Amino acid sequence: MIRCLAVDDEAYATKMIADYIAKVPYLELAGITTNAIEALSRIQSGDIDLVFLDIQMPELTGIQFLKLCGNKCKVILTTAYSQYALDGFENDVIDYLLKPIAFDRFLKAAQKAFNQITAARSFATGFPDRTPPIVPHTEPHYMFIKGENKNKFLKIDFNEILYIEGLKNYVSIFTSSQRLVTYQSLRDLSEQLPQPPFYRVHKSYIVSIDKIRMIDGHTLFIGEQAIPIGETYRTSFFKKIRDFE
Repeated sequence: MIRCLAVDDEAYATKMIADYIAKVPYLELAGITTNAIEALSRIQSGDIDLVFLDIQMPELTGIQFLKLCGNKCKVILTTAYSQYALDGFENDVIDYLLKPIAFDRFLKAAQKAFNQITAARSFATGFPDRTPPIVPHTEPHYMFIKGENKNKFLKIDFNEILYIEGLKNYVSIFTSSQRLVTYQSLRDLSEQLPQPPFYRVHKSYIVSIDKIRMIDGHTLFIGEQAIPIGETYRTSFFKKIRDFE
């Protein structure tokens, strides 16, 4: 087992990491904390194998934290800021997870950690460790999107989404009851969405095929909203429609 510590100054973020750890049979949650100093003390005790570490924290930055903890454990960075990736890898982190973190991306990082940690154990003991058990991949039914404030993320269930509209550097997510705005590209958001039911039908639109009421020529309707089907996407979209027949 790999004993893990989740460190983030946002309590909801440690809870999400804890939930992900619980799904992976070769990971064990040793603790969560929003206090970097407390986490450093815990690591110095030597009973932590792997830390999921935020970068932007009030007492210590993640990079300062890495330098202080030395080689006591392995680290996977978790952050909303991609500009720290180089600093992280220069400090020998295993992986760099950008928030909001999808479970499949978390699992990929966990498997990398397993390989490195068990290889080190095998070298120290002279006995090979077993390979990680295969984790059944269950697609999450939700995603987290960036909110209007720093370090704020909103959880939204996939089945609530009707369609998504991209507008320059932000997107609008439409549900039956509200419109949510998140400052990221339509392309980046599309990578978090399962196919099916979500398909891109236009350079500015992604739709849930389950929510389509009618298709008339090169226009589809979700409720009363008319959404154009872009020329670039028509062939693949109508092929998908035929596949459902």
